[in-house]
Amino acid sequence: MTIRVAGGQGFYGDTPKSVQGLLDDGVDYLCLEALAELTLAILQKDRQKDEAFGYTRDLPAYLVVALPAVAAGRTKVITNAGGINPTAAARAAVGTARAMGITGLRIATVTGDDLMPRLDAIATDTALAHLESGAPYTEFPGPPLFASAYLGARPIVDALAQGADVVITGRVADAALFLAPLMHEHGWEWDDWDRIAAGTLVGHLLECSGQSAGGNLSREWWNVPHPWDLPYPIAEVEPDGTAIITKPRVSGGRVSFDTVRHQLLYEVHDPAAYASPDVVADFTSATCNDLGGDRVRISDVRGLPATPTYKVLLCHSAGWSGEARVAFSWPEAPEKAKATAAIFAKRVEQAGLAVDEWCVELWGVDALGGPTVPPRDAEPPECVARIAWRCADPQTAGLVAREMVPLSLSAPPAGMTGMGRGAARPTELLSLWPTLVEKALVDPHVAVTVEVT
Repeated sequence: MTIRVAGGQGFYGDTPKSVQGLLDDGVDYLCLEALAELTLAILQKDRQKDEAFGYTRDLPAYLVVALPAVAAGRTKVITNAGGINPTAAARAAVGTARAMGITGLRIATVTGDDLMPRLDAIATDTALAHLESGAPYTEFPGPPLFASAYLGARPIVDALAQGADVVITGRVADAALFLAPLMHEHGWEWDDWDRIAAGTLVGHLLECSGQSAGGNLSREWWNVPHPWDLPYPIAEVEPDGTAIITKPRVSGGRVSFDTVRHQLLYEVHDPAAYASPDVVADFTSATCNDLGGDRVRISDVRGLPATPTYKVLLCHSAGWSGEARVAFSWPEAPEKAKATAAIFAKRVEQAGLAVDEWCVELWGVDALGGPTVPPRDAEPPECVARIAWRCADPQTAGLVAREMVPLSLSAPPAGMTGMGRGAARPTELLSLWPTLVEKALVDPHVAVTVEVT
């Protein structure tokens, strides 16, 4: 039996316009991947303002498109739009269904990824060391604002086994959204590492919406057909884990060996050992055959046993930021930008304002590619200085911005022009602390709740 799984969302703020094309083409499961590390921080700011939030608030917009097909039994929806408040997201889903006059849906909520209620106890049983720096948890610049474990596919499979039509999770690994329906439908065992690796690779290829169908393509991007009508991808997956990556027939975009391999390596540190909660997948083992007609066959994926830990993301406040952007014209545009940044910093110091950290980028010179991008000896016709600062409180961050205003007539000559959010209010900064936690400390607290609309 072939299972068709689609990736209908790649991030919070993505467009639901491509969902209808997937549903019209016919998919068994529509997976909406809404989260990233940055997203969790955004949702935390939402929840600080209103405890009823903390989920991605575009979820109802997706459900309005998808629920008629769900109610008709043509598809099911799986999403991690619950963010750091999946219970509230489920309430929003129920409310959306009722507002549409749709009843009888089984909406499942996965909880347990939130470690905050027992973080102190967990800290006594595990190091919670920073995954990159190795810093111990005793140096955590708390208090923690959230602590989210990256769960795997198991609770989603449990929800599907209970007959769920819509599954809403908090933080699960991106690919787990897509792996779960394959585990459920094909009956794969939890130690069938090769098939789980194949399902994880499928999830990785679908999780970033348009990227497997020609979006962000770094090779011959100009030849992608109808990029204004870029579709989102579909995987047709067989019981042995073999998959064909494709797209809706009536759409633009392209699925080819190049588009698939582009996504295959996206956000992957070690393609030979891609660690997820469910498996360690060897993406280098995969065979990719371009069948033509926007169809690429993926086979022969190999995997190793999953690790005994979950990745966990902790968050703490990191002060307040302000930002100014000013453009300079030729000649000596970079020199003018650097001088203005230095003058600005000196005026801030003279004003007695404490800045904990500065960031100066010269767009058009070294901001994106670094100073090694050729031609190094060419003088750019223009340059934009992005000057950002971090302060301990919003008042100081706001006062720093005022010191830029006089420079509009008192900076180096020729073309200092304000851009962007120079007068915007300071923004609270949140810093992330990635770490690992033993699964045995998390799994007993994971729960699946099913509600019927």
